[in-house]
Amino acid sequence: MARVLIVGCGCRGRALAADLLADGHAVRGTTRAEASLPEIRALGAEAVRADPDRLATLLPSLEGVSVVCWLMGSAPSAELHGARLQSLVEKIVDTPVRGVVYEAAGTAEPDLLQQGAAIVRAAGETYRIPFELIENDPADHDAWLASGTASIARLLCHPSPPR
Repeated sequence: MARVLIVGCGCRGRALAADLLADGHAVRGTTRAEASLPEIRALGAEAVRADPDRLATLLPSLEGVSVVCWLMGSAPSAELHGARLQSLVEKIVDTPVRGVVYEAAGTAEPDLLQQGAAIVRAAGETYRIPFELIENDPADHDAWLASGTASIARLLCHPSPPR
């Protein structure tokens, strides 16, 4: 099975991690908060304290990872849907990462989510990085979770050419 890195392993990320672990995948989940590490570990996932605003704290977590999930749909920071995401996809080119899942729905401003989706699409075209977008409203937990799990499965089983 594969190792999946969930950047932003909050409530939705932990639900996704639980599904992936049940399917036999290894999961590494990141959080900014030291207090959240035990919740991630309790699932059976590897918990890492890393800040997506500081990519240097995140990059060591890419080791051995097949898919990166950028779950920032509720993060209001323009940087996380712009420059930080752009830097991450550029750095992924030189790693064994086989795909990126971007959360393109949430409470962040729609223009930020569209910007992030455009960055991921462009990375797909430019760097040939397969990607998936989670476009389901996170308020519909079951649909969001099914979309996230299916996105990862598609990237791991049959990476699609960039759209």
